[in-house]
Amino acid sequence: MTPEYVVTLISQAVWLIILIVAVLVVPGLIVGLGVAVFQAATQINEQTLSFLPRLIVTMLMVIFAGHWMIRQIMELFDYLFLNIPGMLG
Repeated sequence: MTPEYVVTLISQAVWLIILIVAVLVVPGLIVGLGVAVFQAATQINEQTLSFLPRLIVTMLMVIFAGHWMIRQIMELFDYLFLNIPGMLG
């Protein structure tokens, strides 16, 4: 196994992690920004008003994108598992 191959595998895994986290976090950030603008406009400073919509959006993203996320992780695992003999020898 060459160092270039190891770096490629690690970069694929890190890229997958970034992609999955972005799918979960970006919608929450957008909703949080909208709620923050609403709070600034109305001067309502309630913490639960900020937390609850982000939580709901994140849970909805887990429900809708969960299948895709699990499939991506499984594809990477299958690739690694099936190629272990070739990597070692």
